Order: sequence, then C-alpha cells, then structure tokens
Amino acid sequence: MTDPSASLSFFARFWLAWLCFWRCLVSREFAQAVLPTSRAYDAGQLKELPSGDTQAPPPVKTPVVQAPVAPAPLPPEREHASALSLLAMLQREGRFLDFVQENVAAFPDADVGAAARIVHEGCRKVVHQYLTLQPVLPQGEGDKVTVPPGFDAQRIRLTGNVAGEPPYGGTLRHHGWVTTEVKFPTVSSAMEPRVLAPAEVELA
Repeated sequence: MTDPSASLSFFARFWLAWLCFWRCLVSREFAQAVLPTSRAYDAGQLKELPSGDTQAPPPVKTPVVQAPVAPAPLPPEREHASALSLLAMLQREGRFLDFVQENVAAFPDADVGAAARIVHEGCRKVVHQYLTLQPVLPQGEGDKVTVPPGFDAQRIRLTGNVAGEPPYGGTLRHHGWVTTEVKFPTVSSAMEPRVLAPAEVELA
C-alpha cells in the first residue's frame, strides 16, 4: 500500500498534525479511531493495516425510534356498551324505557302506580342479578350520625348548614348505595349495542 503521507507537503502535514491534535483532545471517538493507526506506526506495521483502518470510521447512525401508535378510540356505543347493555336488560325485564318515555302526567295515579309496580319488579330483578349492593352507612334513615375528619366526600355528601371543620353531627337522610360486585356479561362485538329493544312485529 502506498504511504499517503508521501504526497503531502510539509505544511500540509503540519496542518494535519494541528487538526489531529485538537480533535483528539475534544473528540473521544476521533481519538479512538486514530489509536490503532498510532500503535501500528510504533510497531512498524503501518503498511500492514487495511486501508479502511487508516481512516476514521463512518459516523454511527442513531436508530430512529418510532413512537408507539395509539389505538384508535372506540366509538361511543362501543365504549359504553356495558351501560347500554344494562338499559337493554332493564327494558327487557321491566319495560323501563317504555315507562320513562311515556308522558304519565295524563294518566290517573292508579294507572301510574300499577305500571310502576311492573317496572319496579323487573328492574329489581335485573339489579339483583348483575349487581351486589350495600348501604354506604349502616344506620337507618333518620338516625343521628357523626361524620369523622378525613371522610370520603364521594361516599358522604353533606347538606344543610355546613360550617366549620369535622367531625360533624347530623341526621342521616339517605344511607347511600355502593356496589361491591359487578357481574355484567361480556357484550359480543357482533351485537349492535345501540339497539336497546328490537321492534316487535306480530305476523298474522
């Protein structure tokens, strides 16, 4: 292999030495690339080096990390499929939607009460089948209760004259409800969750 320094003038070699000096100081990568050539020169083996080793290695390309693609948001009817399924069950067992969509103001109280009894029975069946409920507070409505410091505002809502700091003393107006177990069935992707009750056509 021809020595590349043979074609360089003294001033060219002086300028190259100046550049290599400063680049070795400021660049660890450049110094590591020059080190094998310097050791081969000290050992008298410079001509045995492949031509590629006498040159600085190509810059390492940093791999481009692709950001994870967020899944497309579900349409509302799929995102809330469980809630729509509950409405469908309340309609199927207790005619809940029929009742709330009806203008009951035009009906006598006796008729409204009879319809409410049917709705109550069916809706109660659905709730007991798929949800396990218990009161937030065990006391009966009308009992005196004490609300301690650090109470959970999602479980206990204060009404009336709320002033000062807890503990508060008051009367329980409603014991609240909390769900301890949910047993909704899985909604099949083949089902259309927006259909809460199919139209019924009786054939002659």
